[in-house]
Amino acid sequence: MSSINAQNLLLPPRCSAVAGVAHDKVPATIRSASFDEIPSWASLKCNPSSIKSHRIQQGQVENVHLISLSKQGKLKEIDEFLKRMDEAGVSVSPHSYKSLLETCGRLRALPDGRLIHERLRRTVKDPTGFFENYVLQMYCDCGSFADAQKLFDEMLERSLVSWAIIISGYAKEGHLDKAVRLFSHMQRSVSGICPIPSIYISLFRSLKDSSLLELGKQIHSHVIRNGFGSNVPVDTAIINMYVKCGWLEGAELAFDRMVEKNAVAWTGLMVGYTQAEKLEDALALFAKMVKEGVPMDEFVFSIILKVCGVLEYLNMGRQIHGYSVKLGMDSNFSVGTPLVDLYVKCGSFESACRAFERITEPNDVSWSCIIAGYCQIGEFEESVKIFKSLKSRGVVLNSFVYTSIFQACAALADLNLGAQAHADAIKRGLVSYLYGESAMITMYSRCGRLDYAYRSFESLDKPDTVAWTAIICGYAYHGNATEALRLFNRMRDCGVRPNAVTFIGVLTACSHSGLVTEGKKYLDSMKGEYGVDPTVDHYDCMVDIYSRAGLLEEALELIKSMAFEPDAMSWKSLLGGCWTHQNLELGKIAAENLLQLESEDPATYIVMFNLYASFGKWEEAAHFRKMMAERKLRKEVSCSWISVKGKVHRFIVGDRHHPQAEQIYSKLREFTSSTENAETALLTEEEDVSSVLPERKAQLLDHSERLAIAFGLISTPSNAPILIYKNLRACKDCHDFAKQVSLATGRQIVVRDSNRFHHFKLGECSCNDYW
Repeated sequence: MSSINAQNLLLPPRCSAVAGVAHDKVPATIRSASFDEIPSWASLKCNPSSIKSHRIQQGQVENVHLISLSKQGKLKEIDEFLKRMDEAGVSVSPHSYKSLLETCGRLRALPDGRLIHERLRRTVKDPTGFFENYVLQMYCDCGSFADAQKLFDEMLERSLVSWAIIISGYAKEGHLDKAVRLFSHMQRSVSGICPIPSIYISLFRSLKDSSLLELGKQIHSHVIRNGFGSNVPVDTAIINMYVKCGWLEGAELAFDRMVEKNAVAWTGLMVGYTQAEKLEDALALFAKMVKEGVPMDEFVFSIILKVCGVLEYLNMGRQIHGYSVKLGMDSNFSVGTPLVDLYVKCGSFESACRAFERITEPNDVSWSCIIAGYCQIGEFEESVKIFKSLKSRGVVLNSFVYTSIFQACAALADLNLGAQAHADAIKRGLVSYLYGESAMITMYSRCGRLDYAYRSFESLDKPDTVAWTAIICGYAYHGNATEALRLFNRMRDCGVRPNAVTFIGVLTACSHSGLVTEGKKYLDSMKGEYGVDPTVDHYDCMVDIYSRAGLLEEALELIKSMAFEPDAMSWKSLLGGCWTHQNLELGKIAAENLLQLESEDPATYIVMFNLYASFGKWEEAAHFRKMMAERKLRKEVSCSWISVKGKVHRFIVGDRHHPQAEQIYSKLREFTSSTENAETALLTEEEDVSSVLPERKAQLLDHSERLAIAFGLISTPSNAPILIYKNLRACKDCHDFAKQVSLATGRQIVVRDSNRFHHFKLGECSCNDYW
């Protein structure tokens, strides 16, 4: 068959005339050639008669180009080039056919693979079956087992490779029954044949469930009988098979019997230990690997660092980190990422940042680890900053990143970004099933959009305990106890078991609504009816229920009688109730115990100052003021913020830095009223302890919450609700102010303070002044 001359395709015009001349004999000047002088047979676009006159050419260039197209996966260009080769009478080499078939299999391009197969049938005589195995492999790779089986059945001569291809193909695609049936058929039909290792390995790799353990043992026995008991790849596959099937003892036995152990075998057993939660055994195995000088790879470090992260073994993790640095592997994302996760879990965030900075090319998991780390230490704004940067650069993200951002938006009350992240995650299919959805429910409820939270919850097909808990807690913190308890009963009717956090939400709902009897009932039912052991947190909720309802003696008795050592929250709840219900004697008991646990918390001193002052005991009140001054304690500065047109506006007490400060204070003065009595008002969480009582009336105008409300009034449509967020608990004066504004303007005002949501409408609050 004629072909196209390789040299004449590569060399410029007339170069063939000097191609064989020594360099010292090449003329100093060579005449520029015209493209018209190129022989017609040097082009694929030529007439058949000219091709036939040059049959001596072999078409090497065309086949090299064909293989190049194949490796690039350019199937359309391959089809066109094959047609041009046919027109030029250039034959396709066996190596080209092999490459084409491999490409079709790799890309799962079945139609193209069938065309190549048909072309082979037409143009190539293959009495030895040279191409049949490549075609068979292609059909298996494409998942077309009907074609593969048909070809296999038609094969006149099946080699061990042929059997291995089709058995492995079935096994890889999960058709285990067919793979095993063919394996048995091979043993019966081919006398004296011994399976090659690849067949065993493919079968072992397909056994991934405990129900297949017995089959795995039988194949293992077959391996031993056929003398493959010391084959390293087969032994390694056996170990991994036993690990996947849940028989760790079998994996250990196979590992111990290996004459030669490779790194994959060590790693497989280590994975088995981690899956069986035998984490100490995994660490011991790693130590043995180091002692025996087993070559380490990134996968080994990835596994063992995850083990250290789960166990929170910081020192051990640091040692392994050092070893990875010594081997130059810490900059690889598969090692650097679990390092970041380890340091985050161990509370060493600076080390986590340094480990992250060492990663040469962080992947989506690396970024999700560092973002989650910032969320864990409360640096939510930093996590959001990273997220926005990644988005702007088009970095590929995963569902864990979005889950962390939902959590950050919930903490920051950033509804605008939360909604954008939600929309983006939906568009990309990256809302993590249940975990991400639950975080989204929490985000919307904490951003004040309980309607969105409920809509998100109702969109779930089968909400789990976490999702139910998220929506129950949402209604609890919005003060809607009726709906929270209705959802709890619905959860129970759906057969979903509540957990400890669910009951925190239920008891919180009872606390914010004064449901004492119901709260006691739920606390008593936890262990017996639901199998959930109450913790000190649940008893603290009950103390809070009693304290808010004025049942202070009952609250104190519960603190004394509960099976747990009371914590700071136990006494804080009681002290809060003592202030609300003006019980100085029990307040002193609560404060004394609380100061022993948290002597640096300014809130205790402020409450006791107010409590003594309300009884006219100014000397005792001054004592607490003096203690604060001596210990240099200052109350956290109150901050309130509101989002308008996607921009967050923050205010602190007495803030006059806002560009619209004059309009804000002017609006505030419209709502000053005689209800603000300077003589009876005391220190609150809004005030600095250095303030003096005669100045109280003027200072009320400066409270951050009022500034935010006033800005909302002048910056949003008159029919739009005003949503305010605050870092501290709302004081009574500002609570009354919000009620007054809602009545005077007809506007709905929603305030999220550190405890709960307050919904103000027509002069009333959803908390019924019970908070």
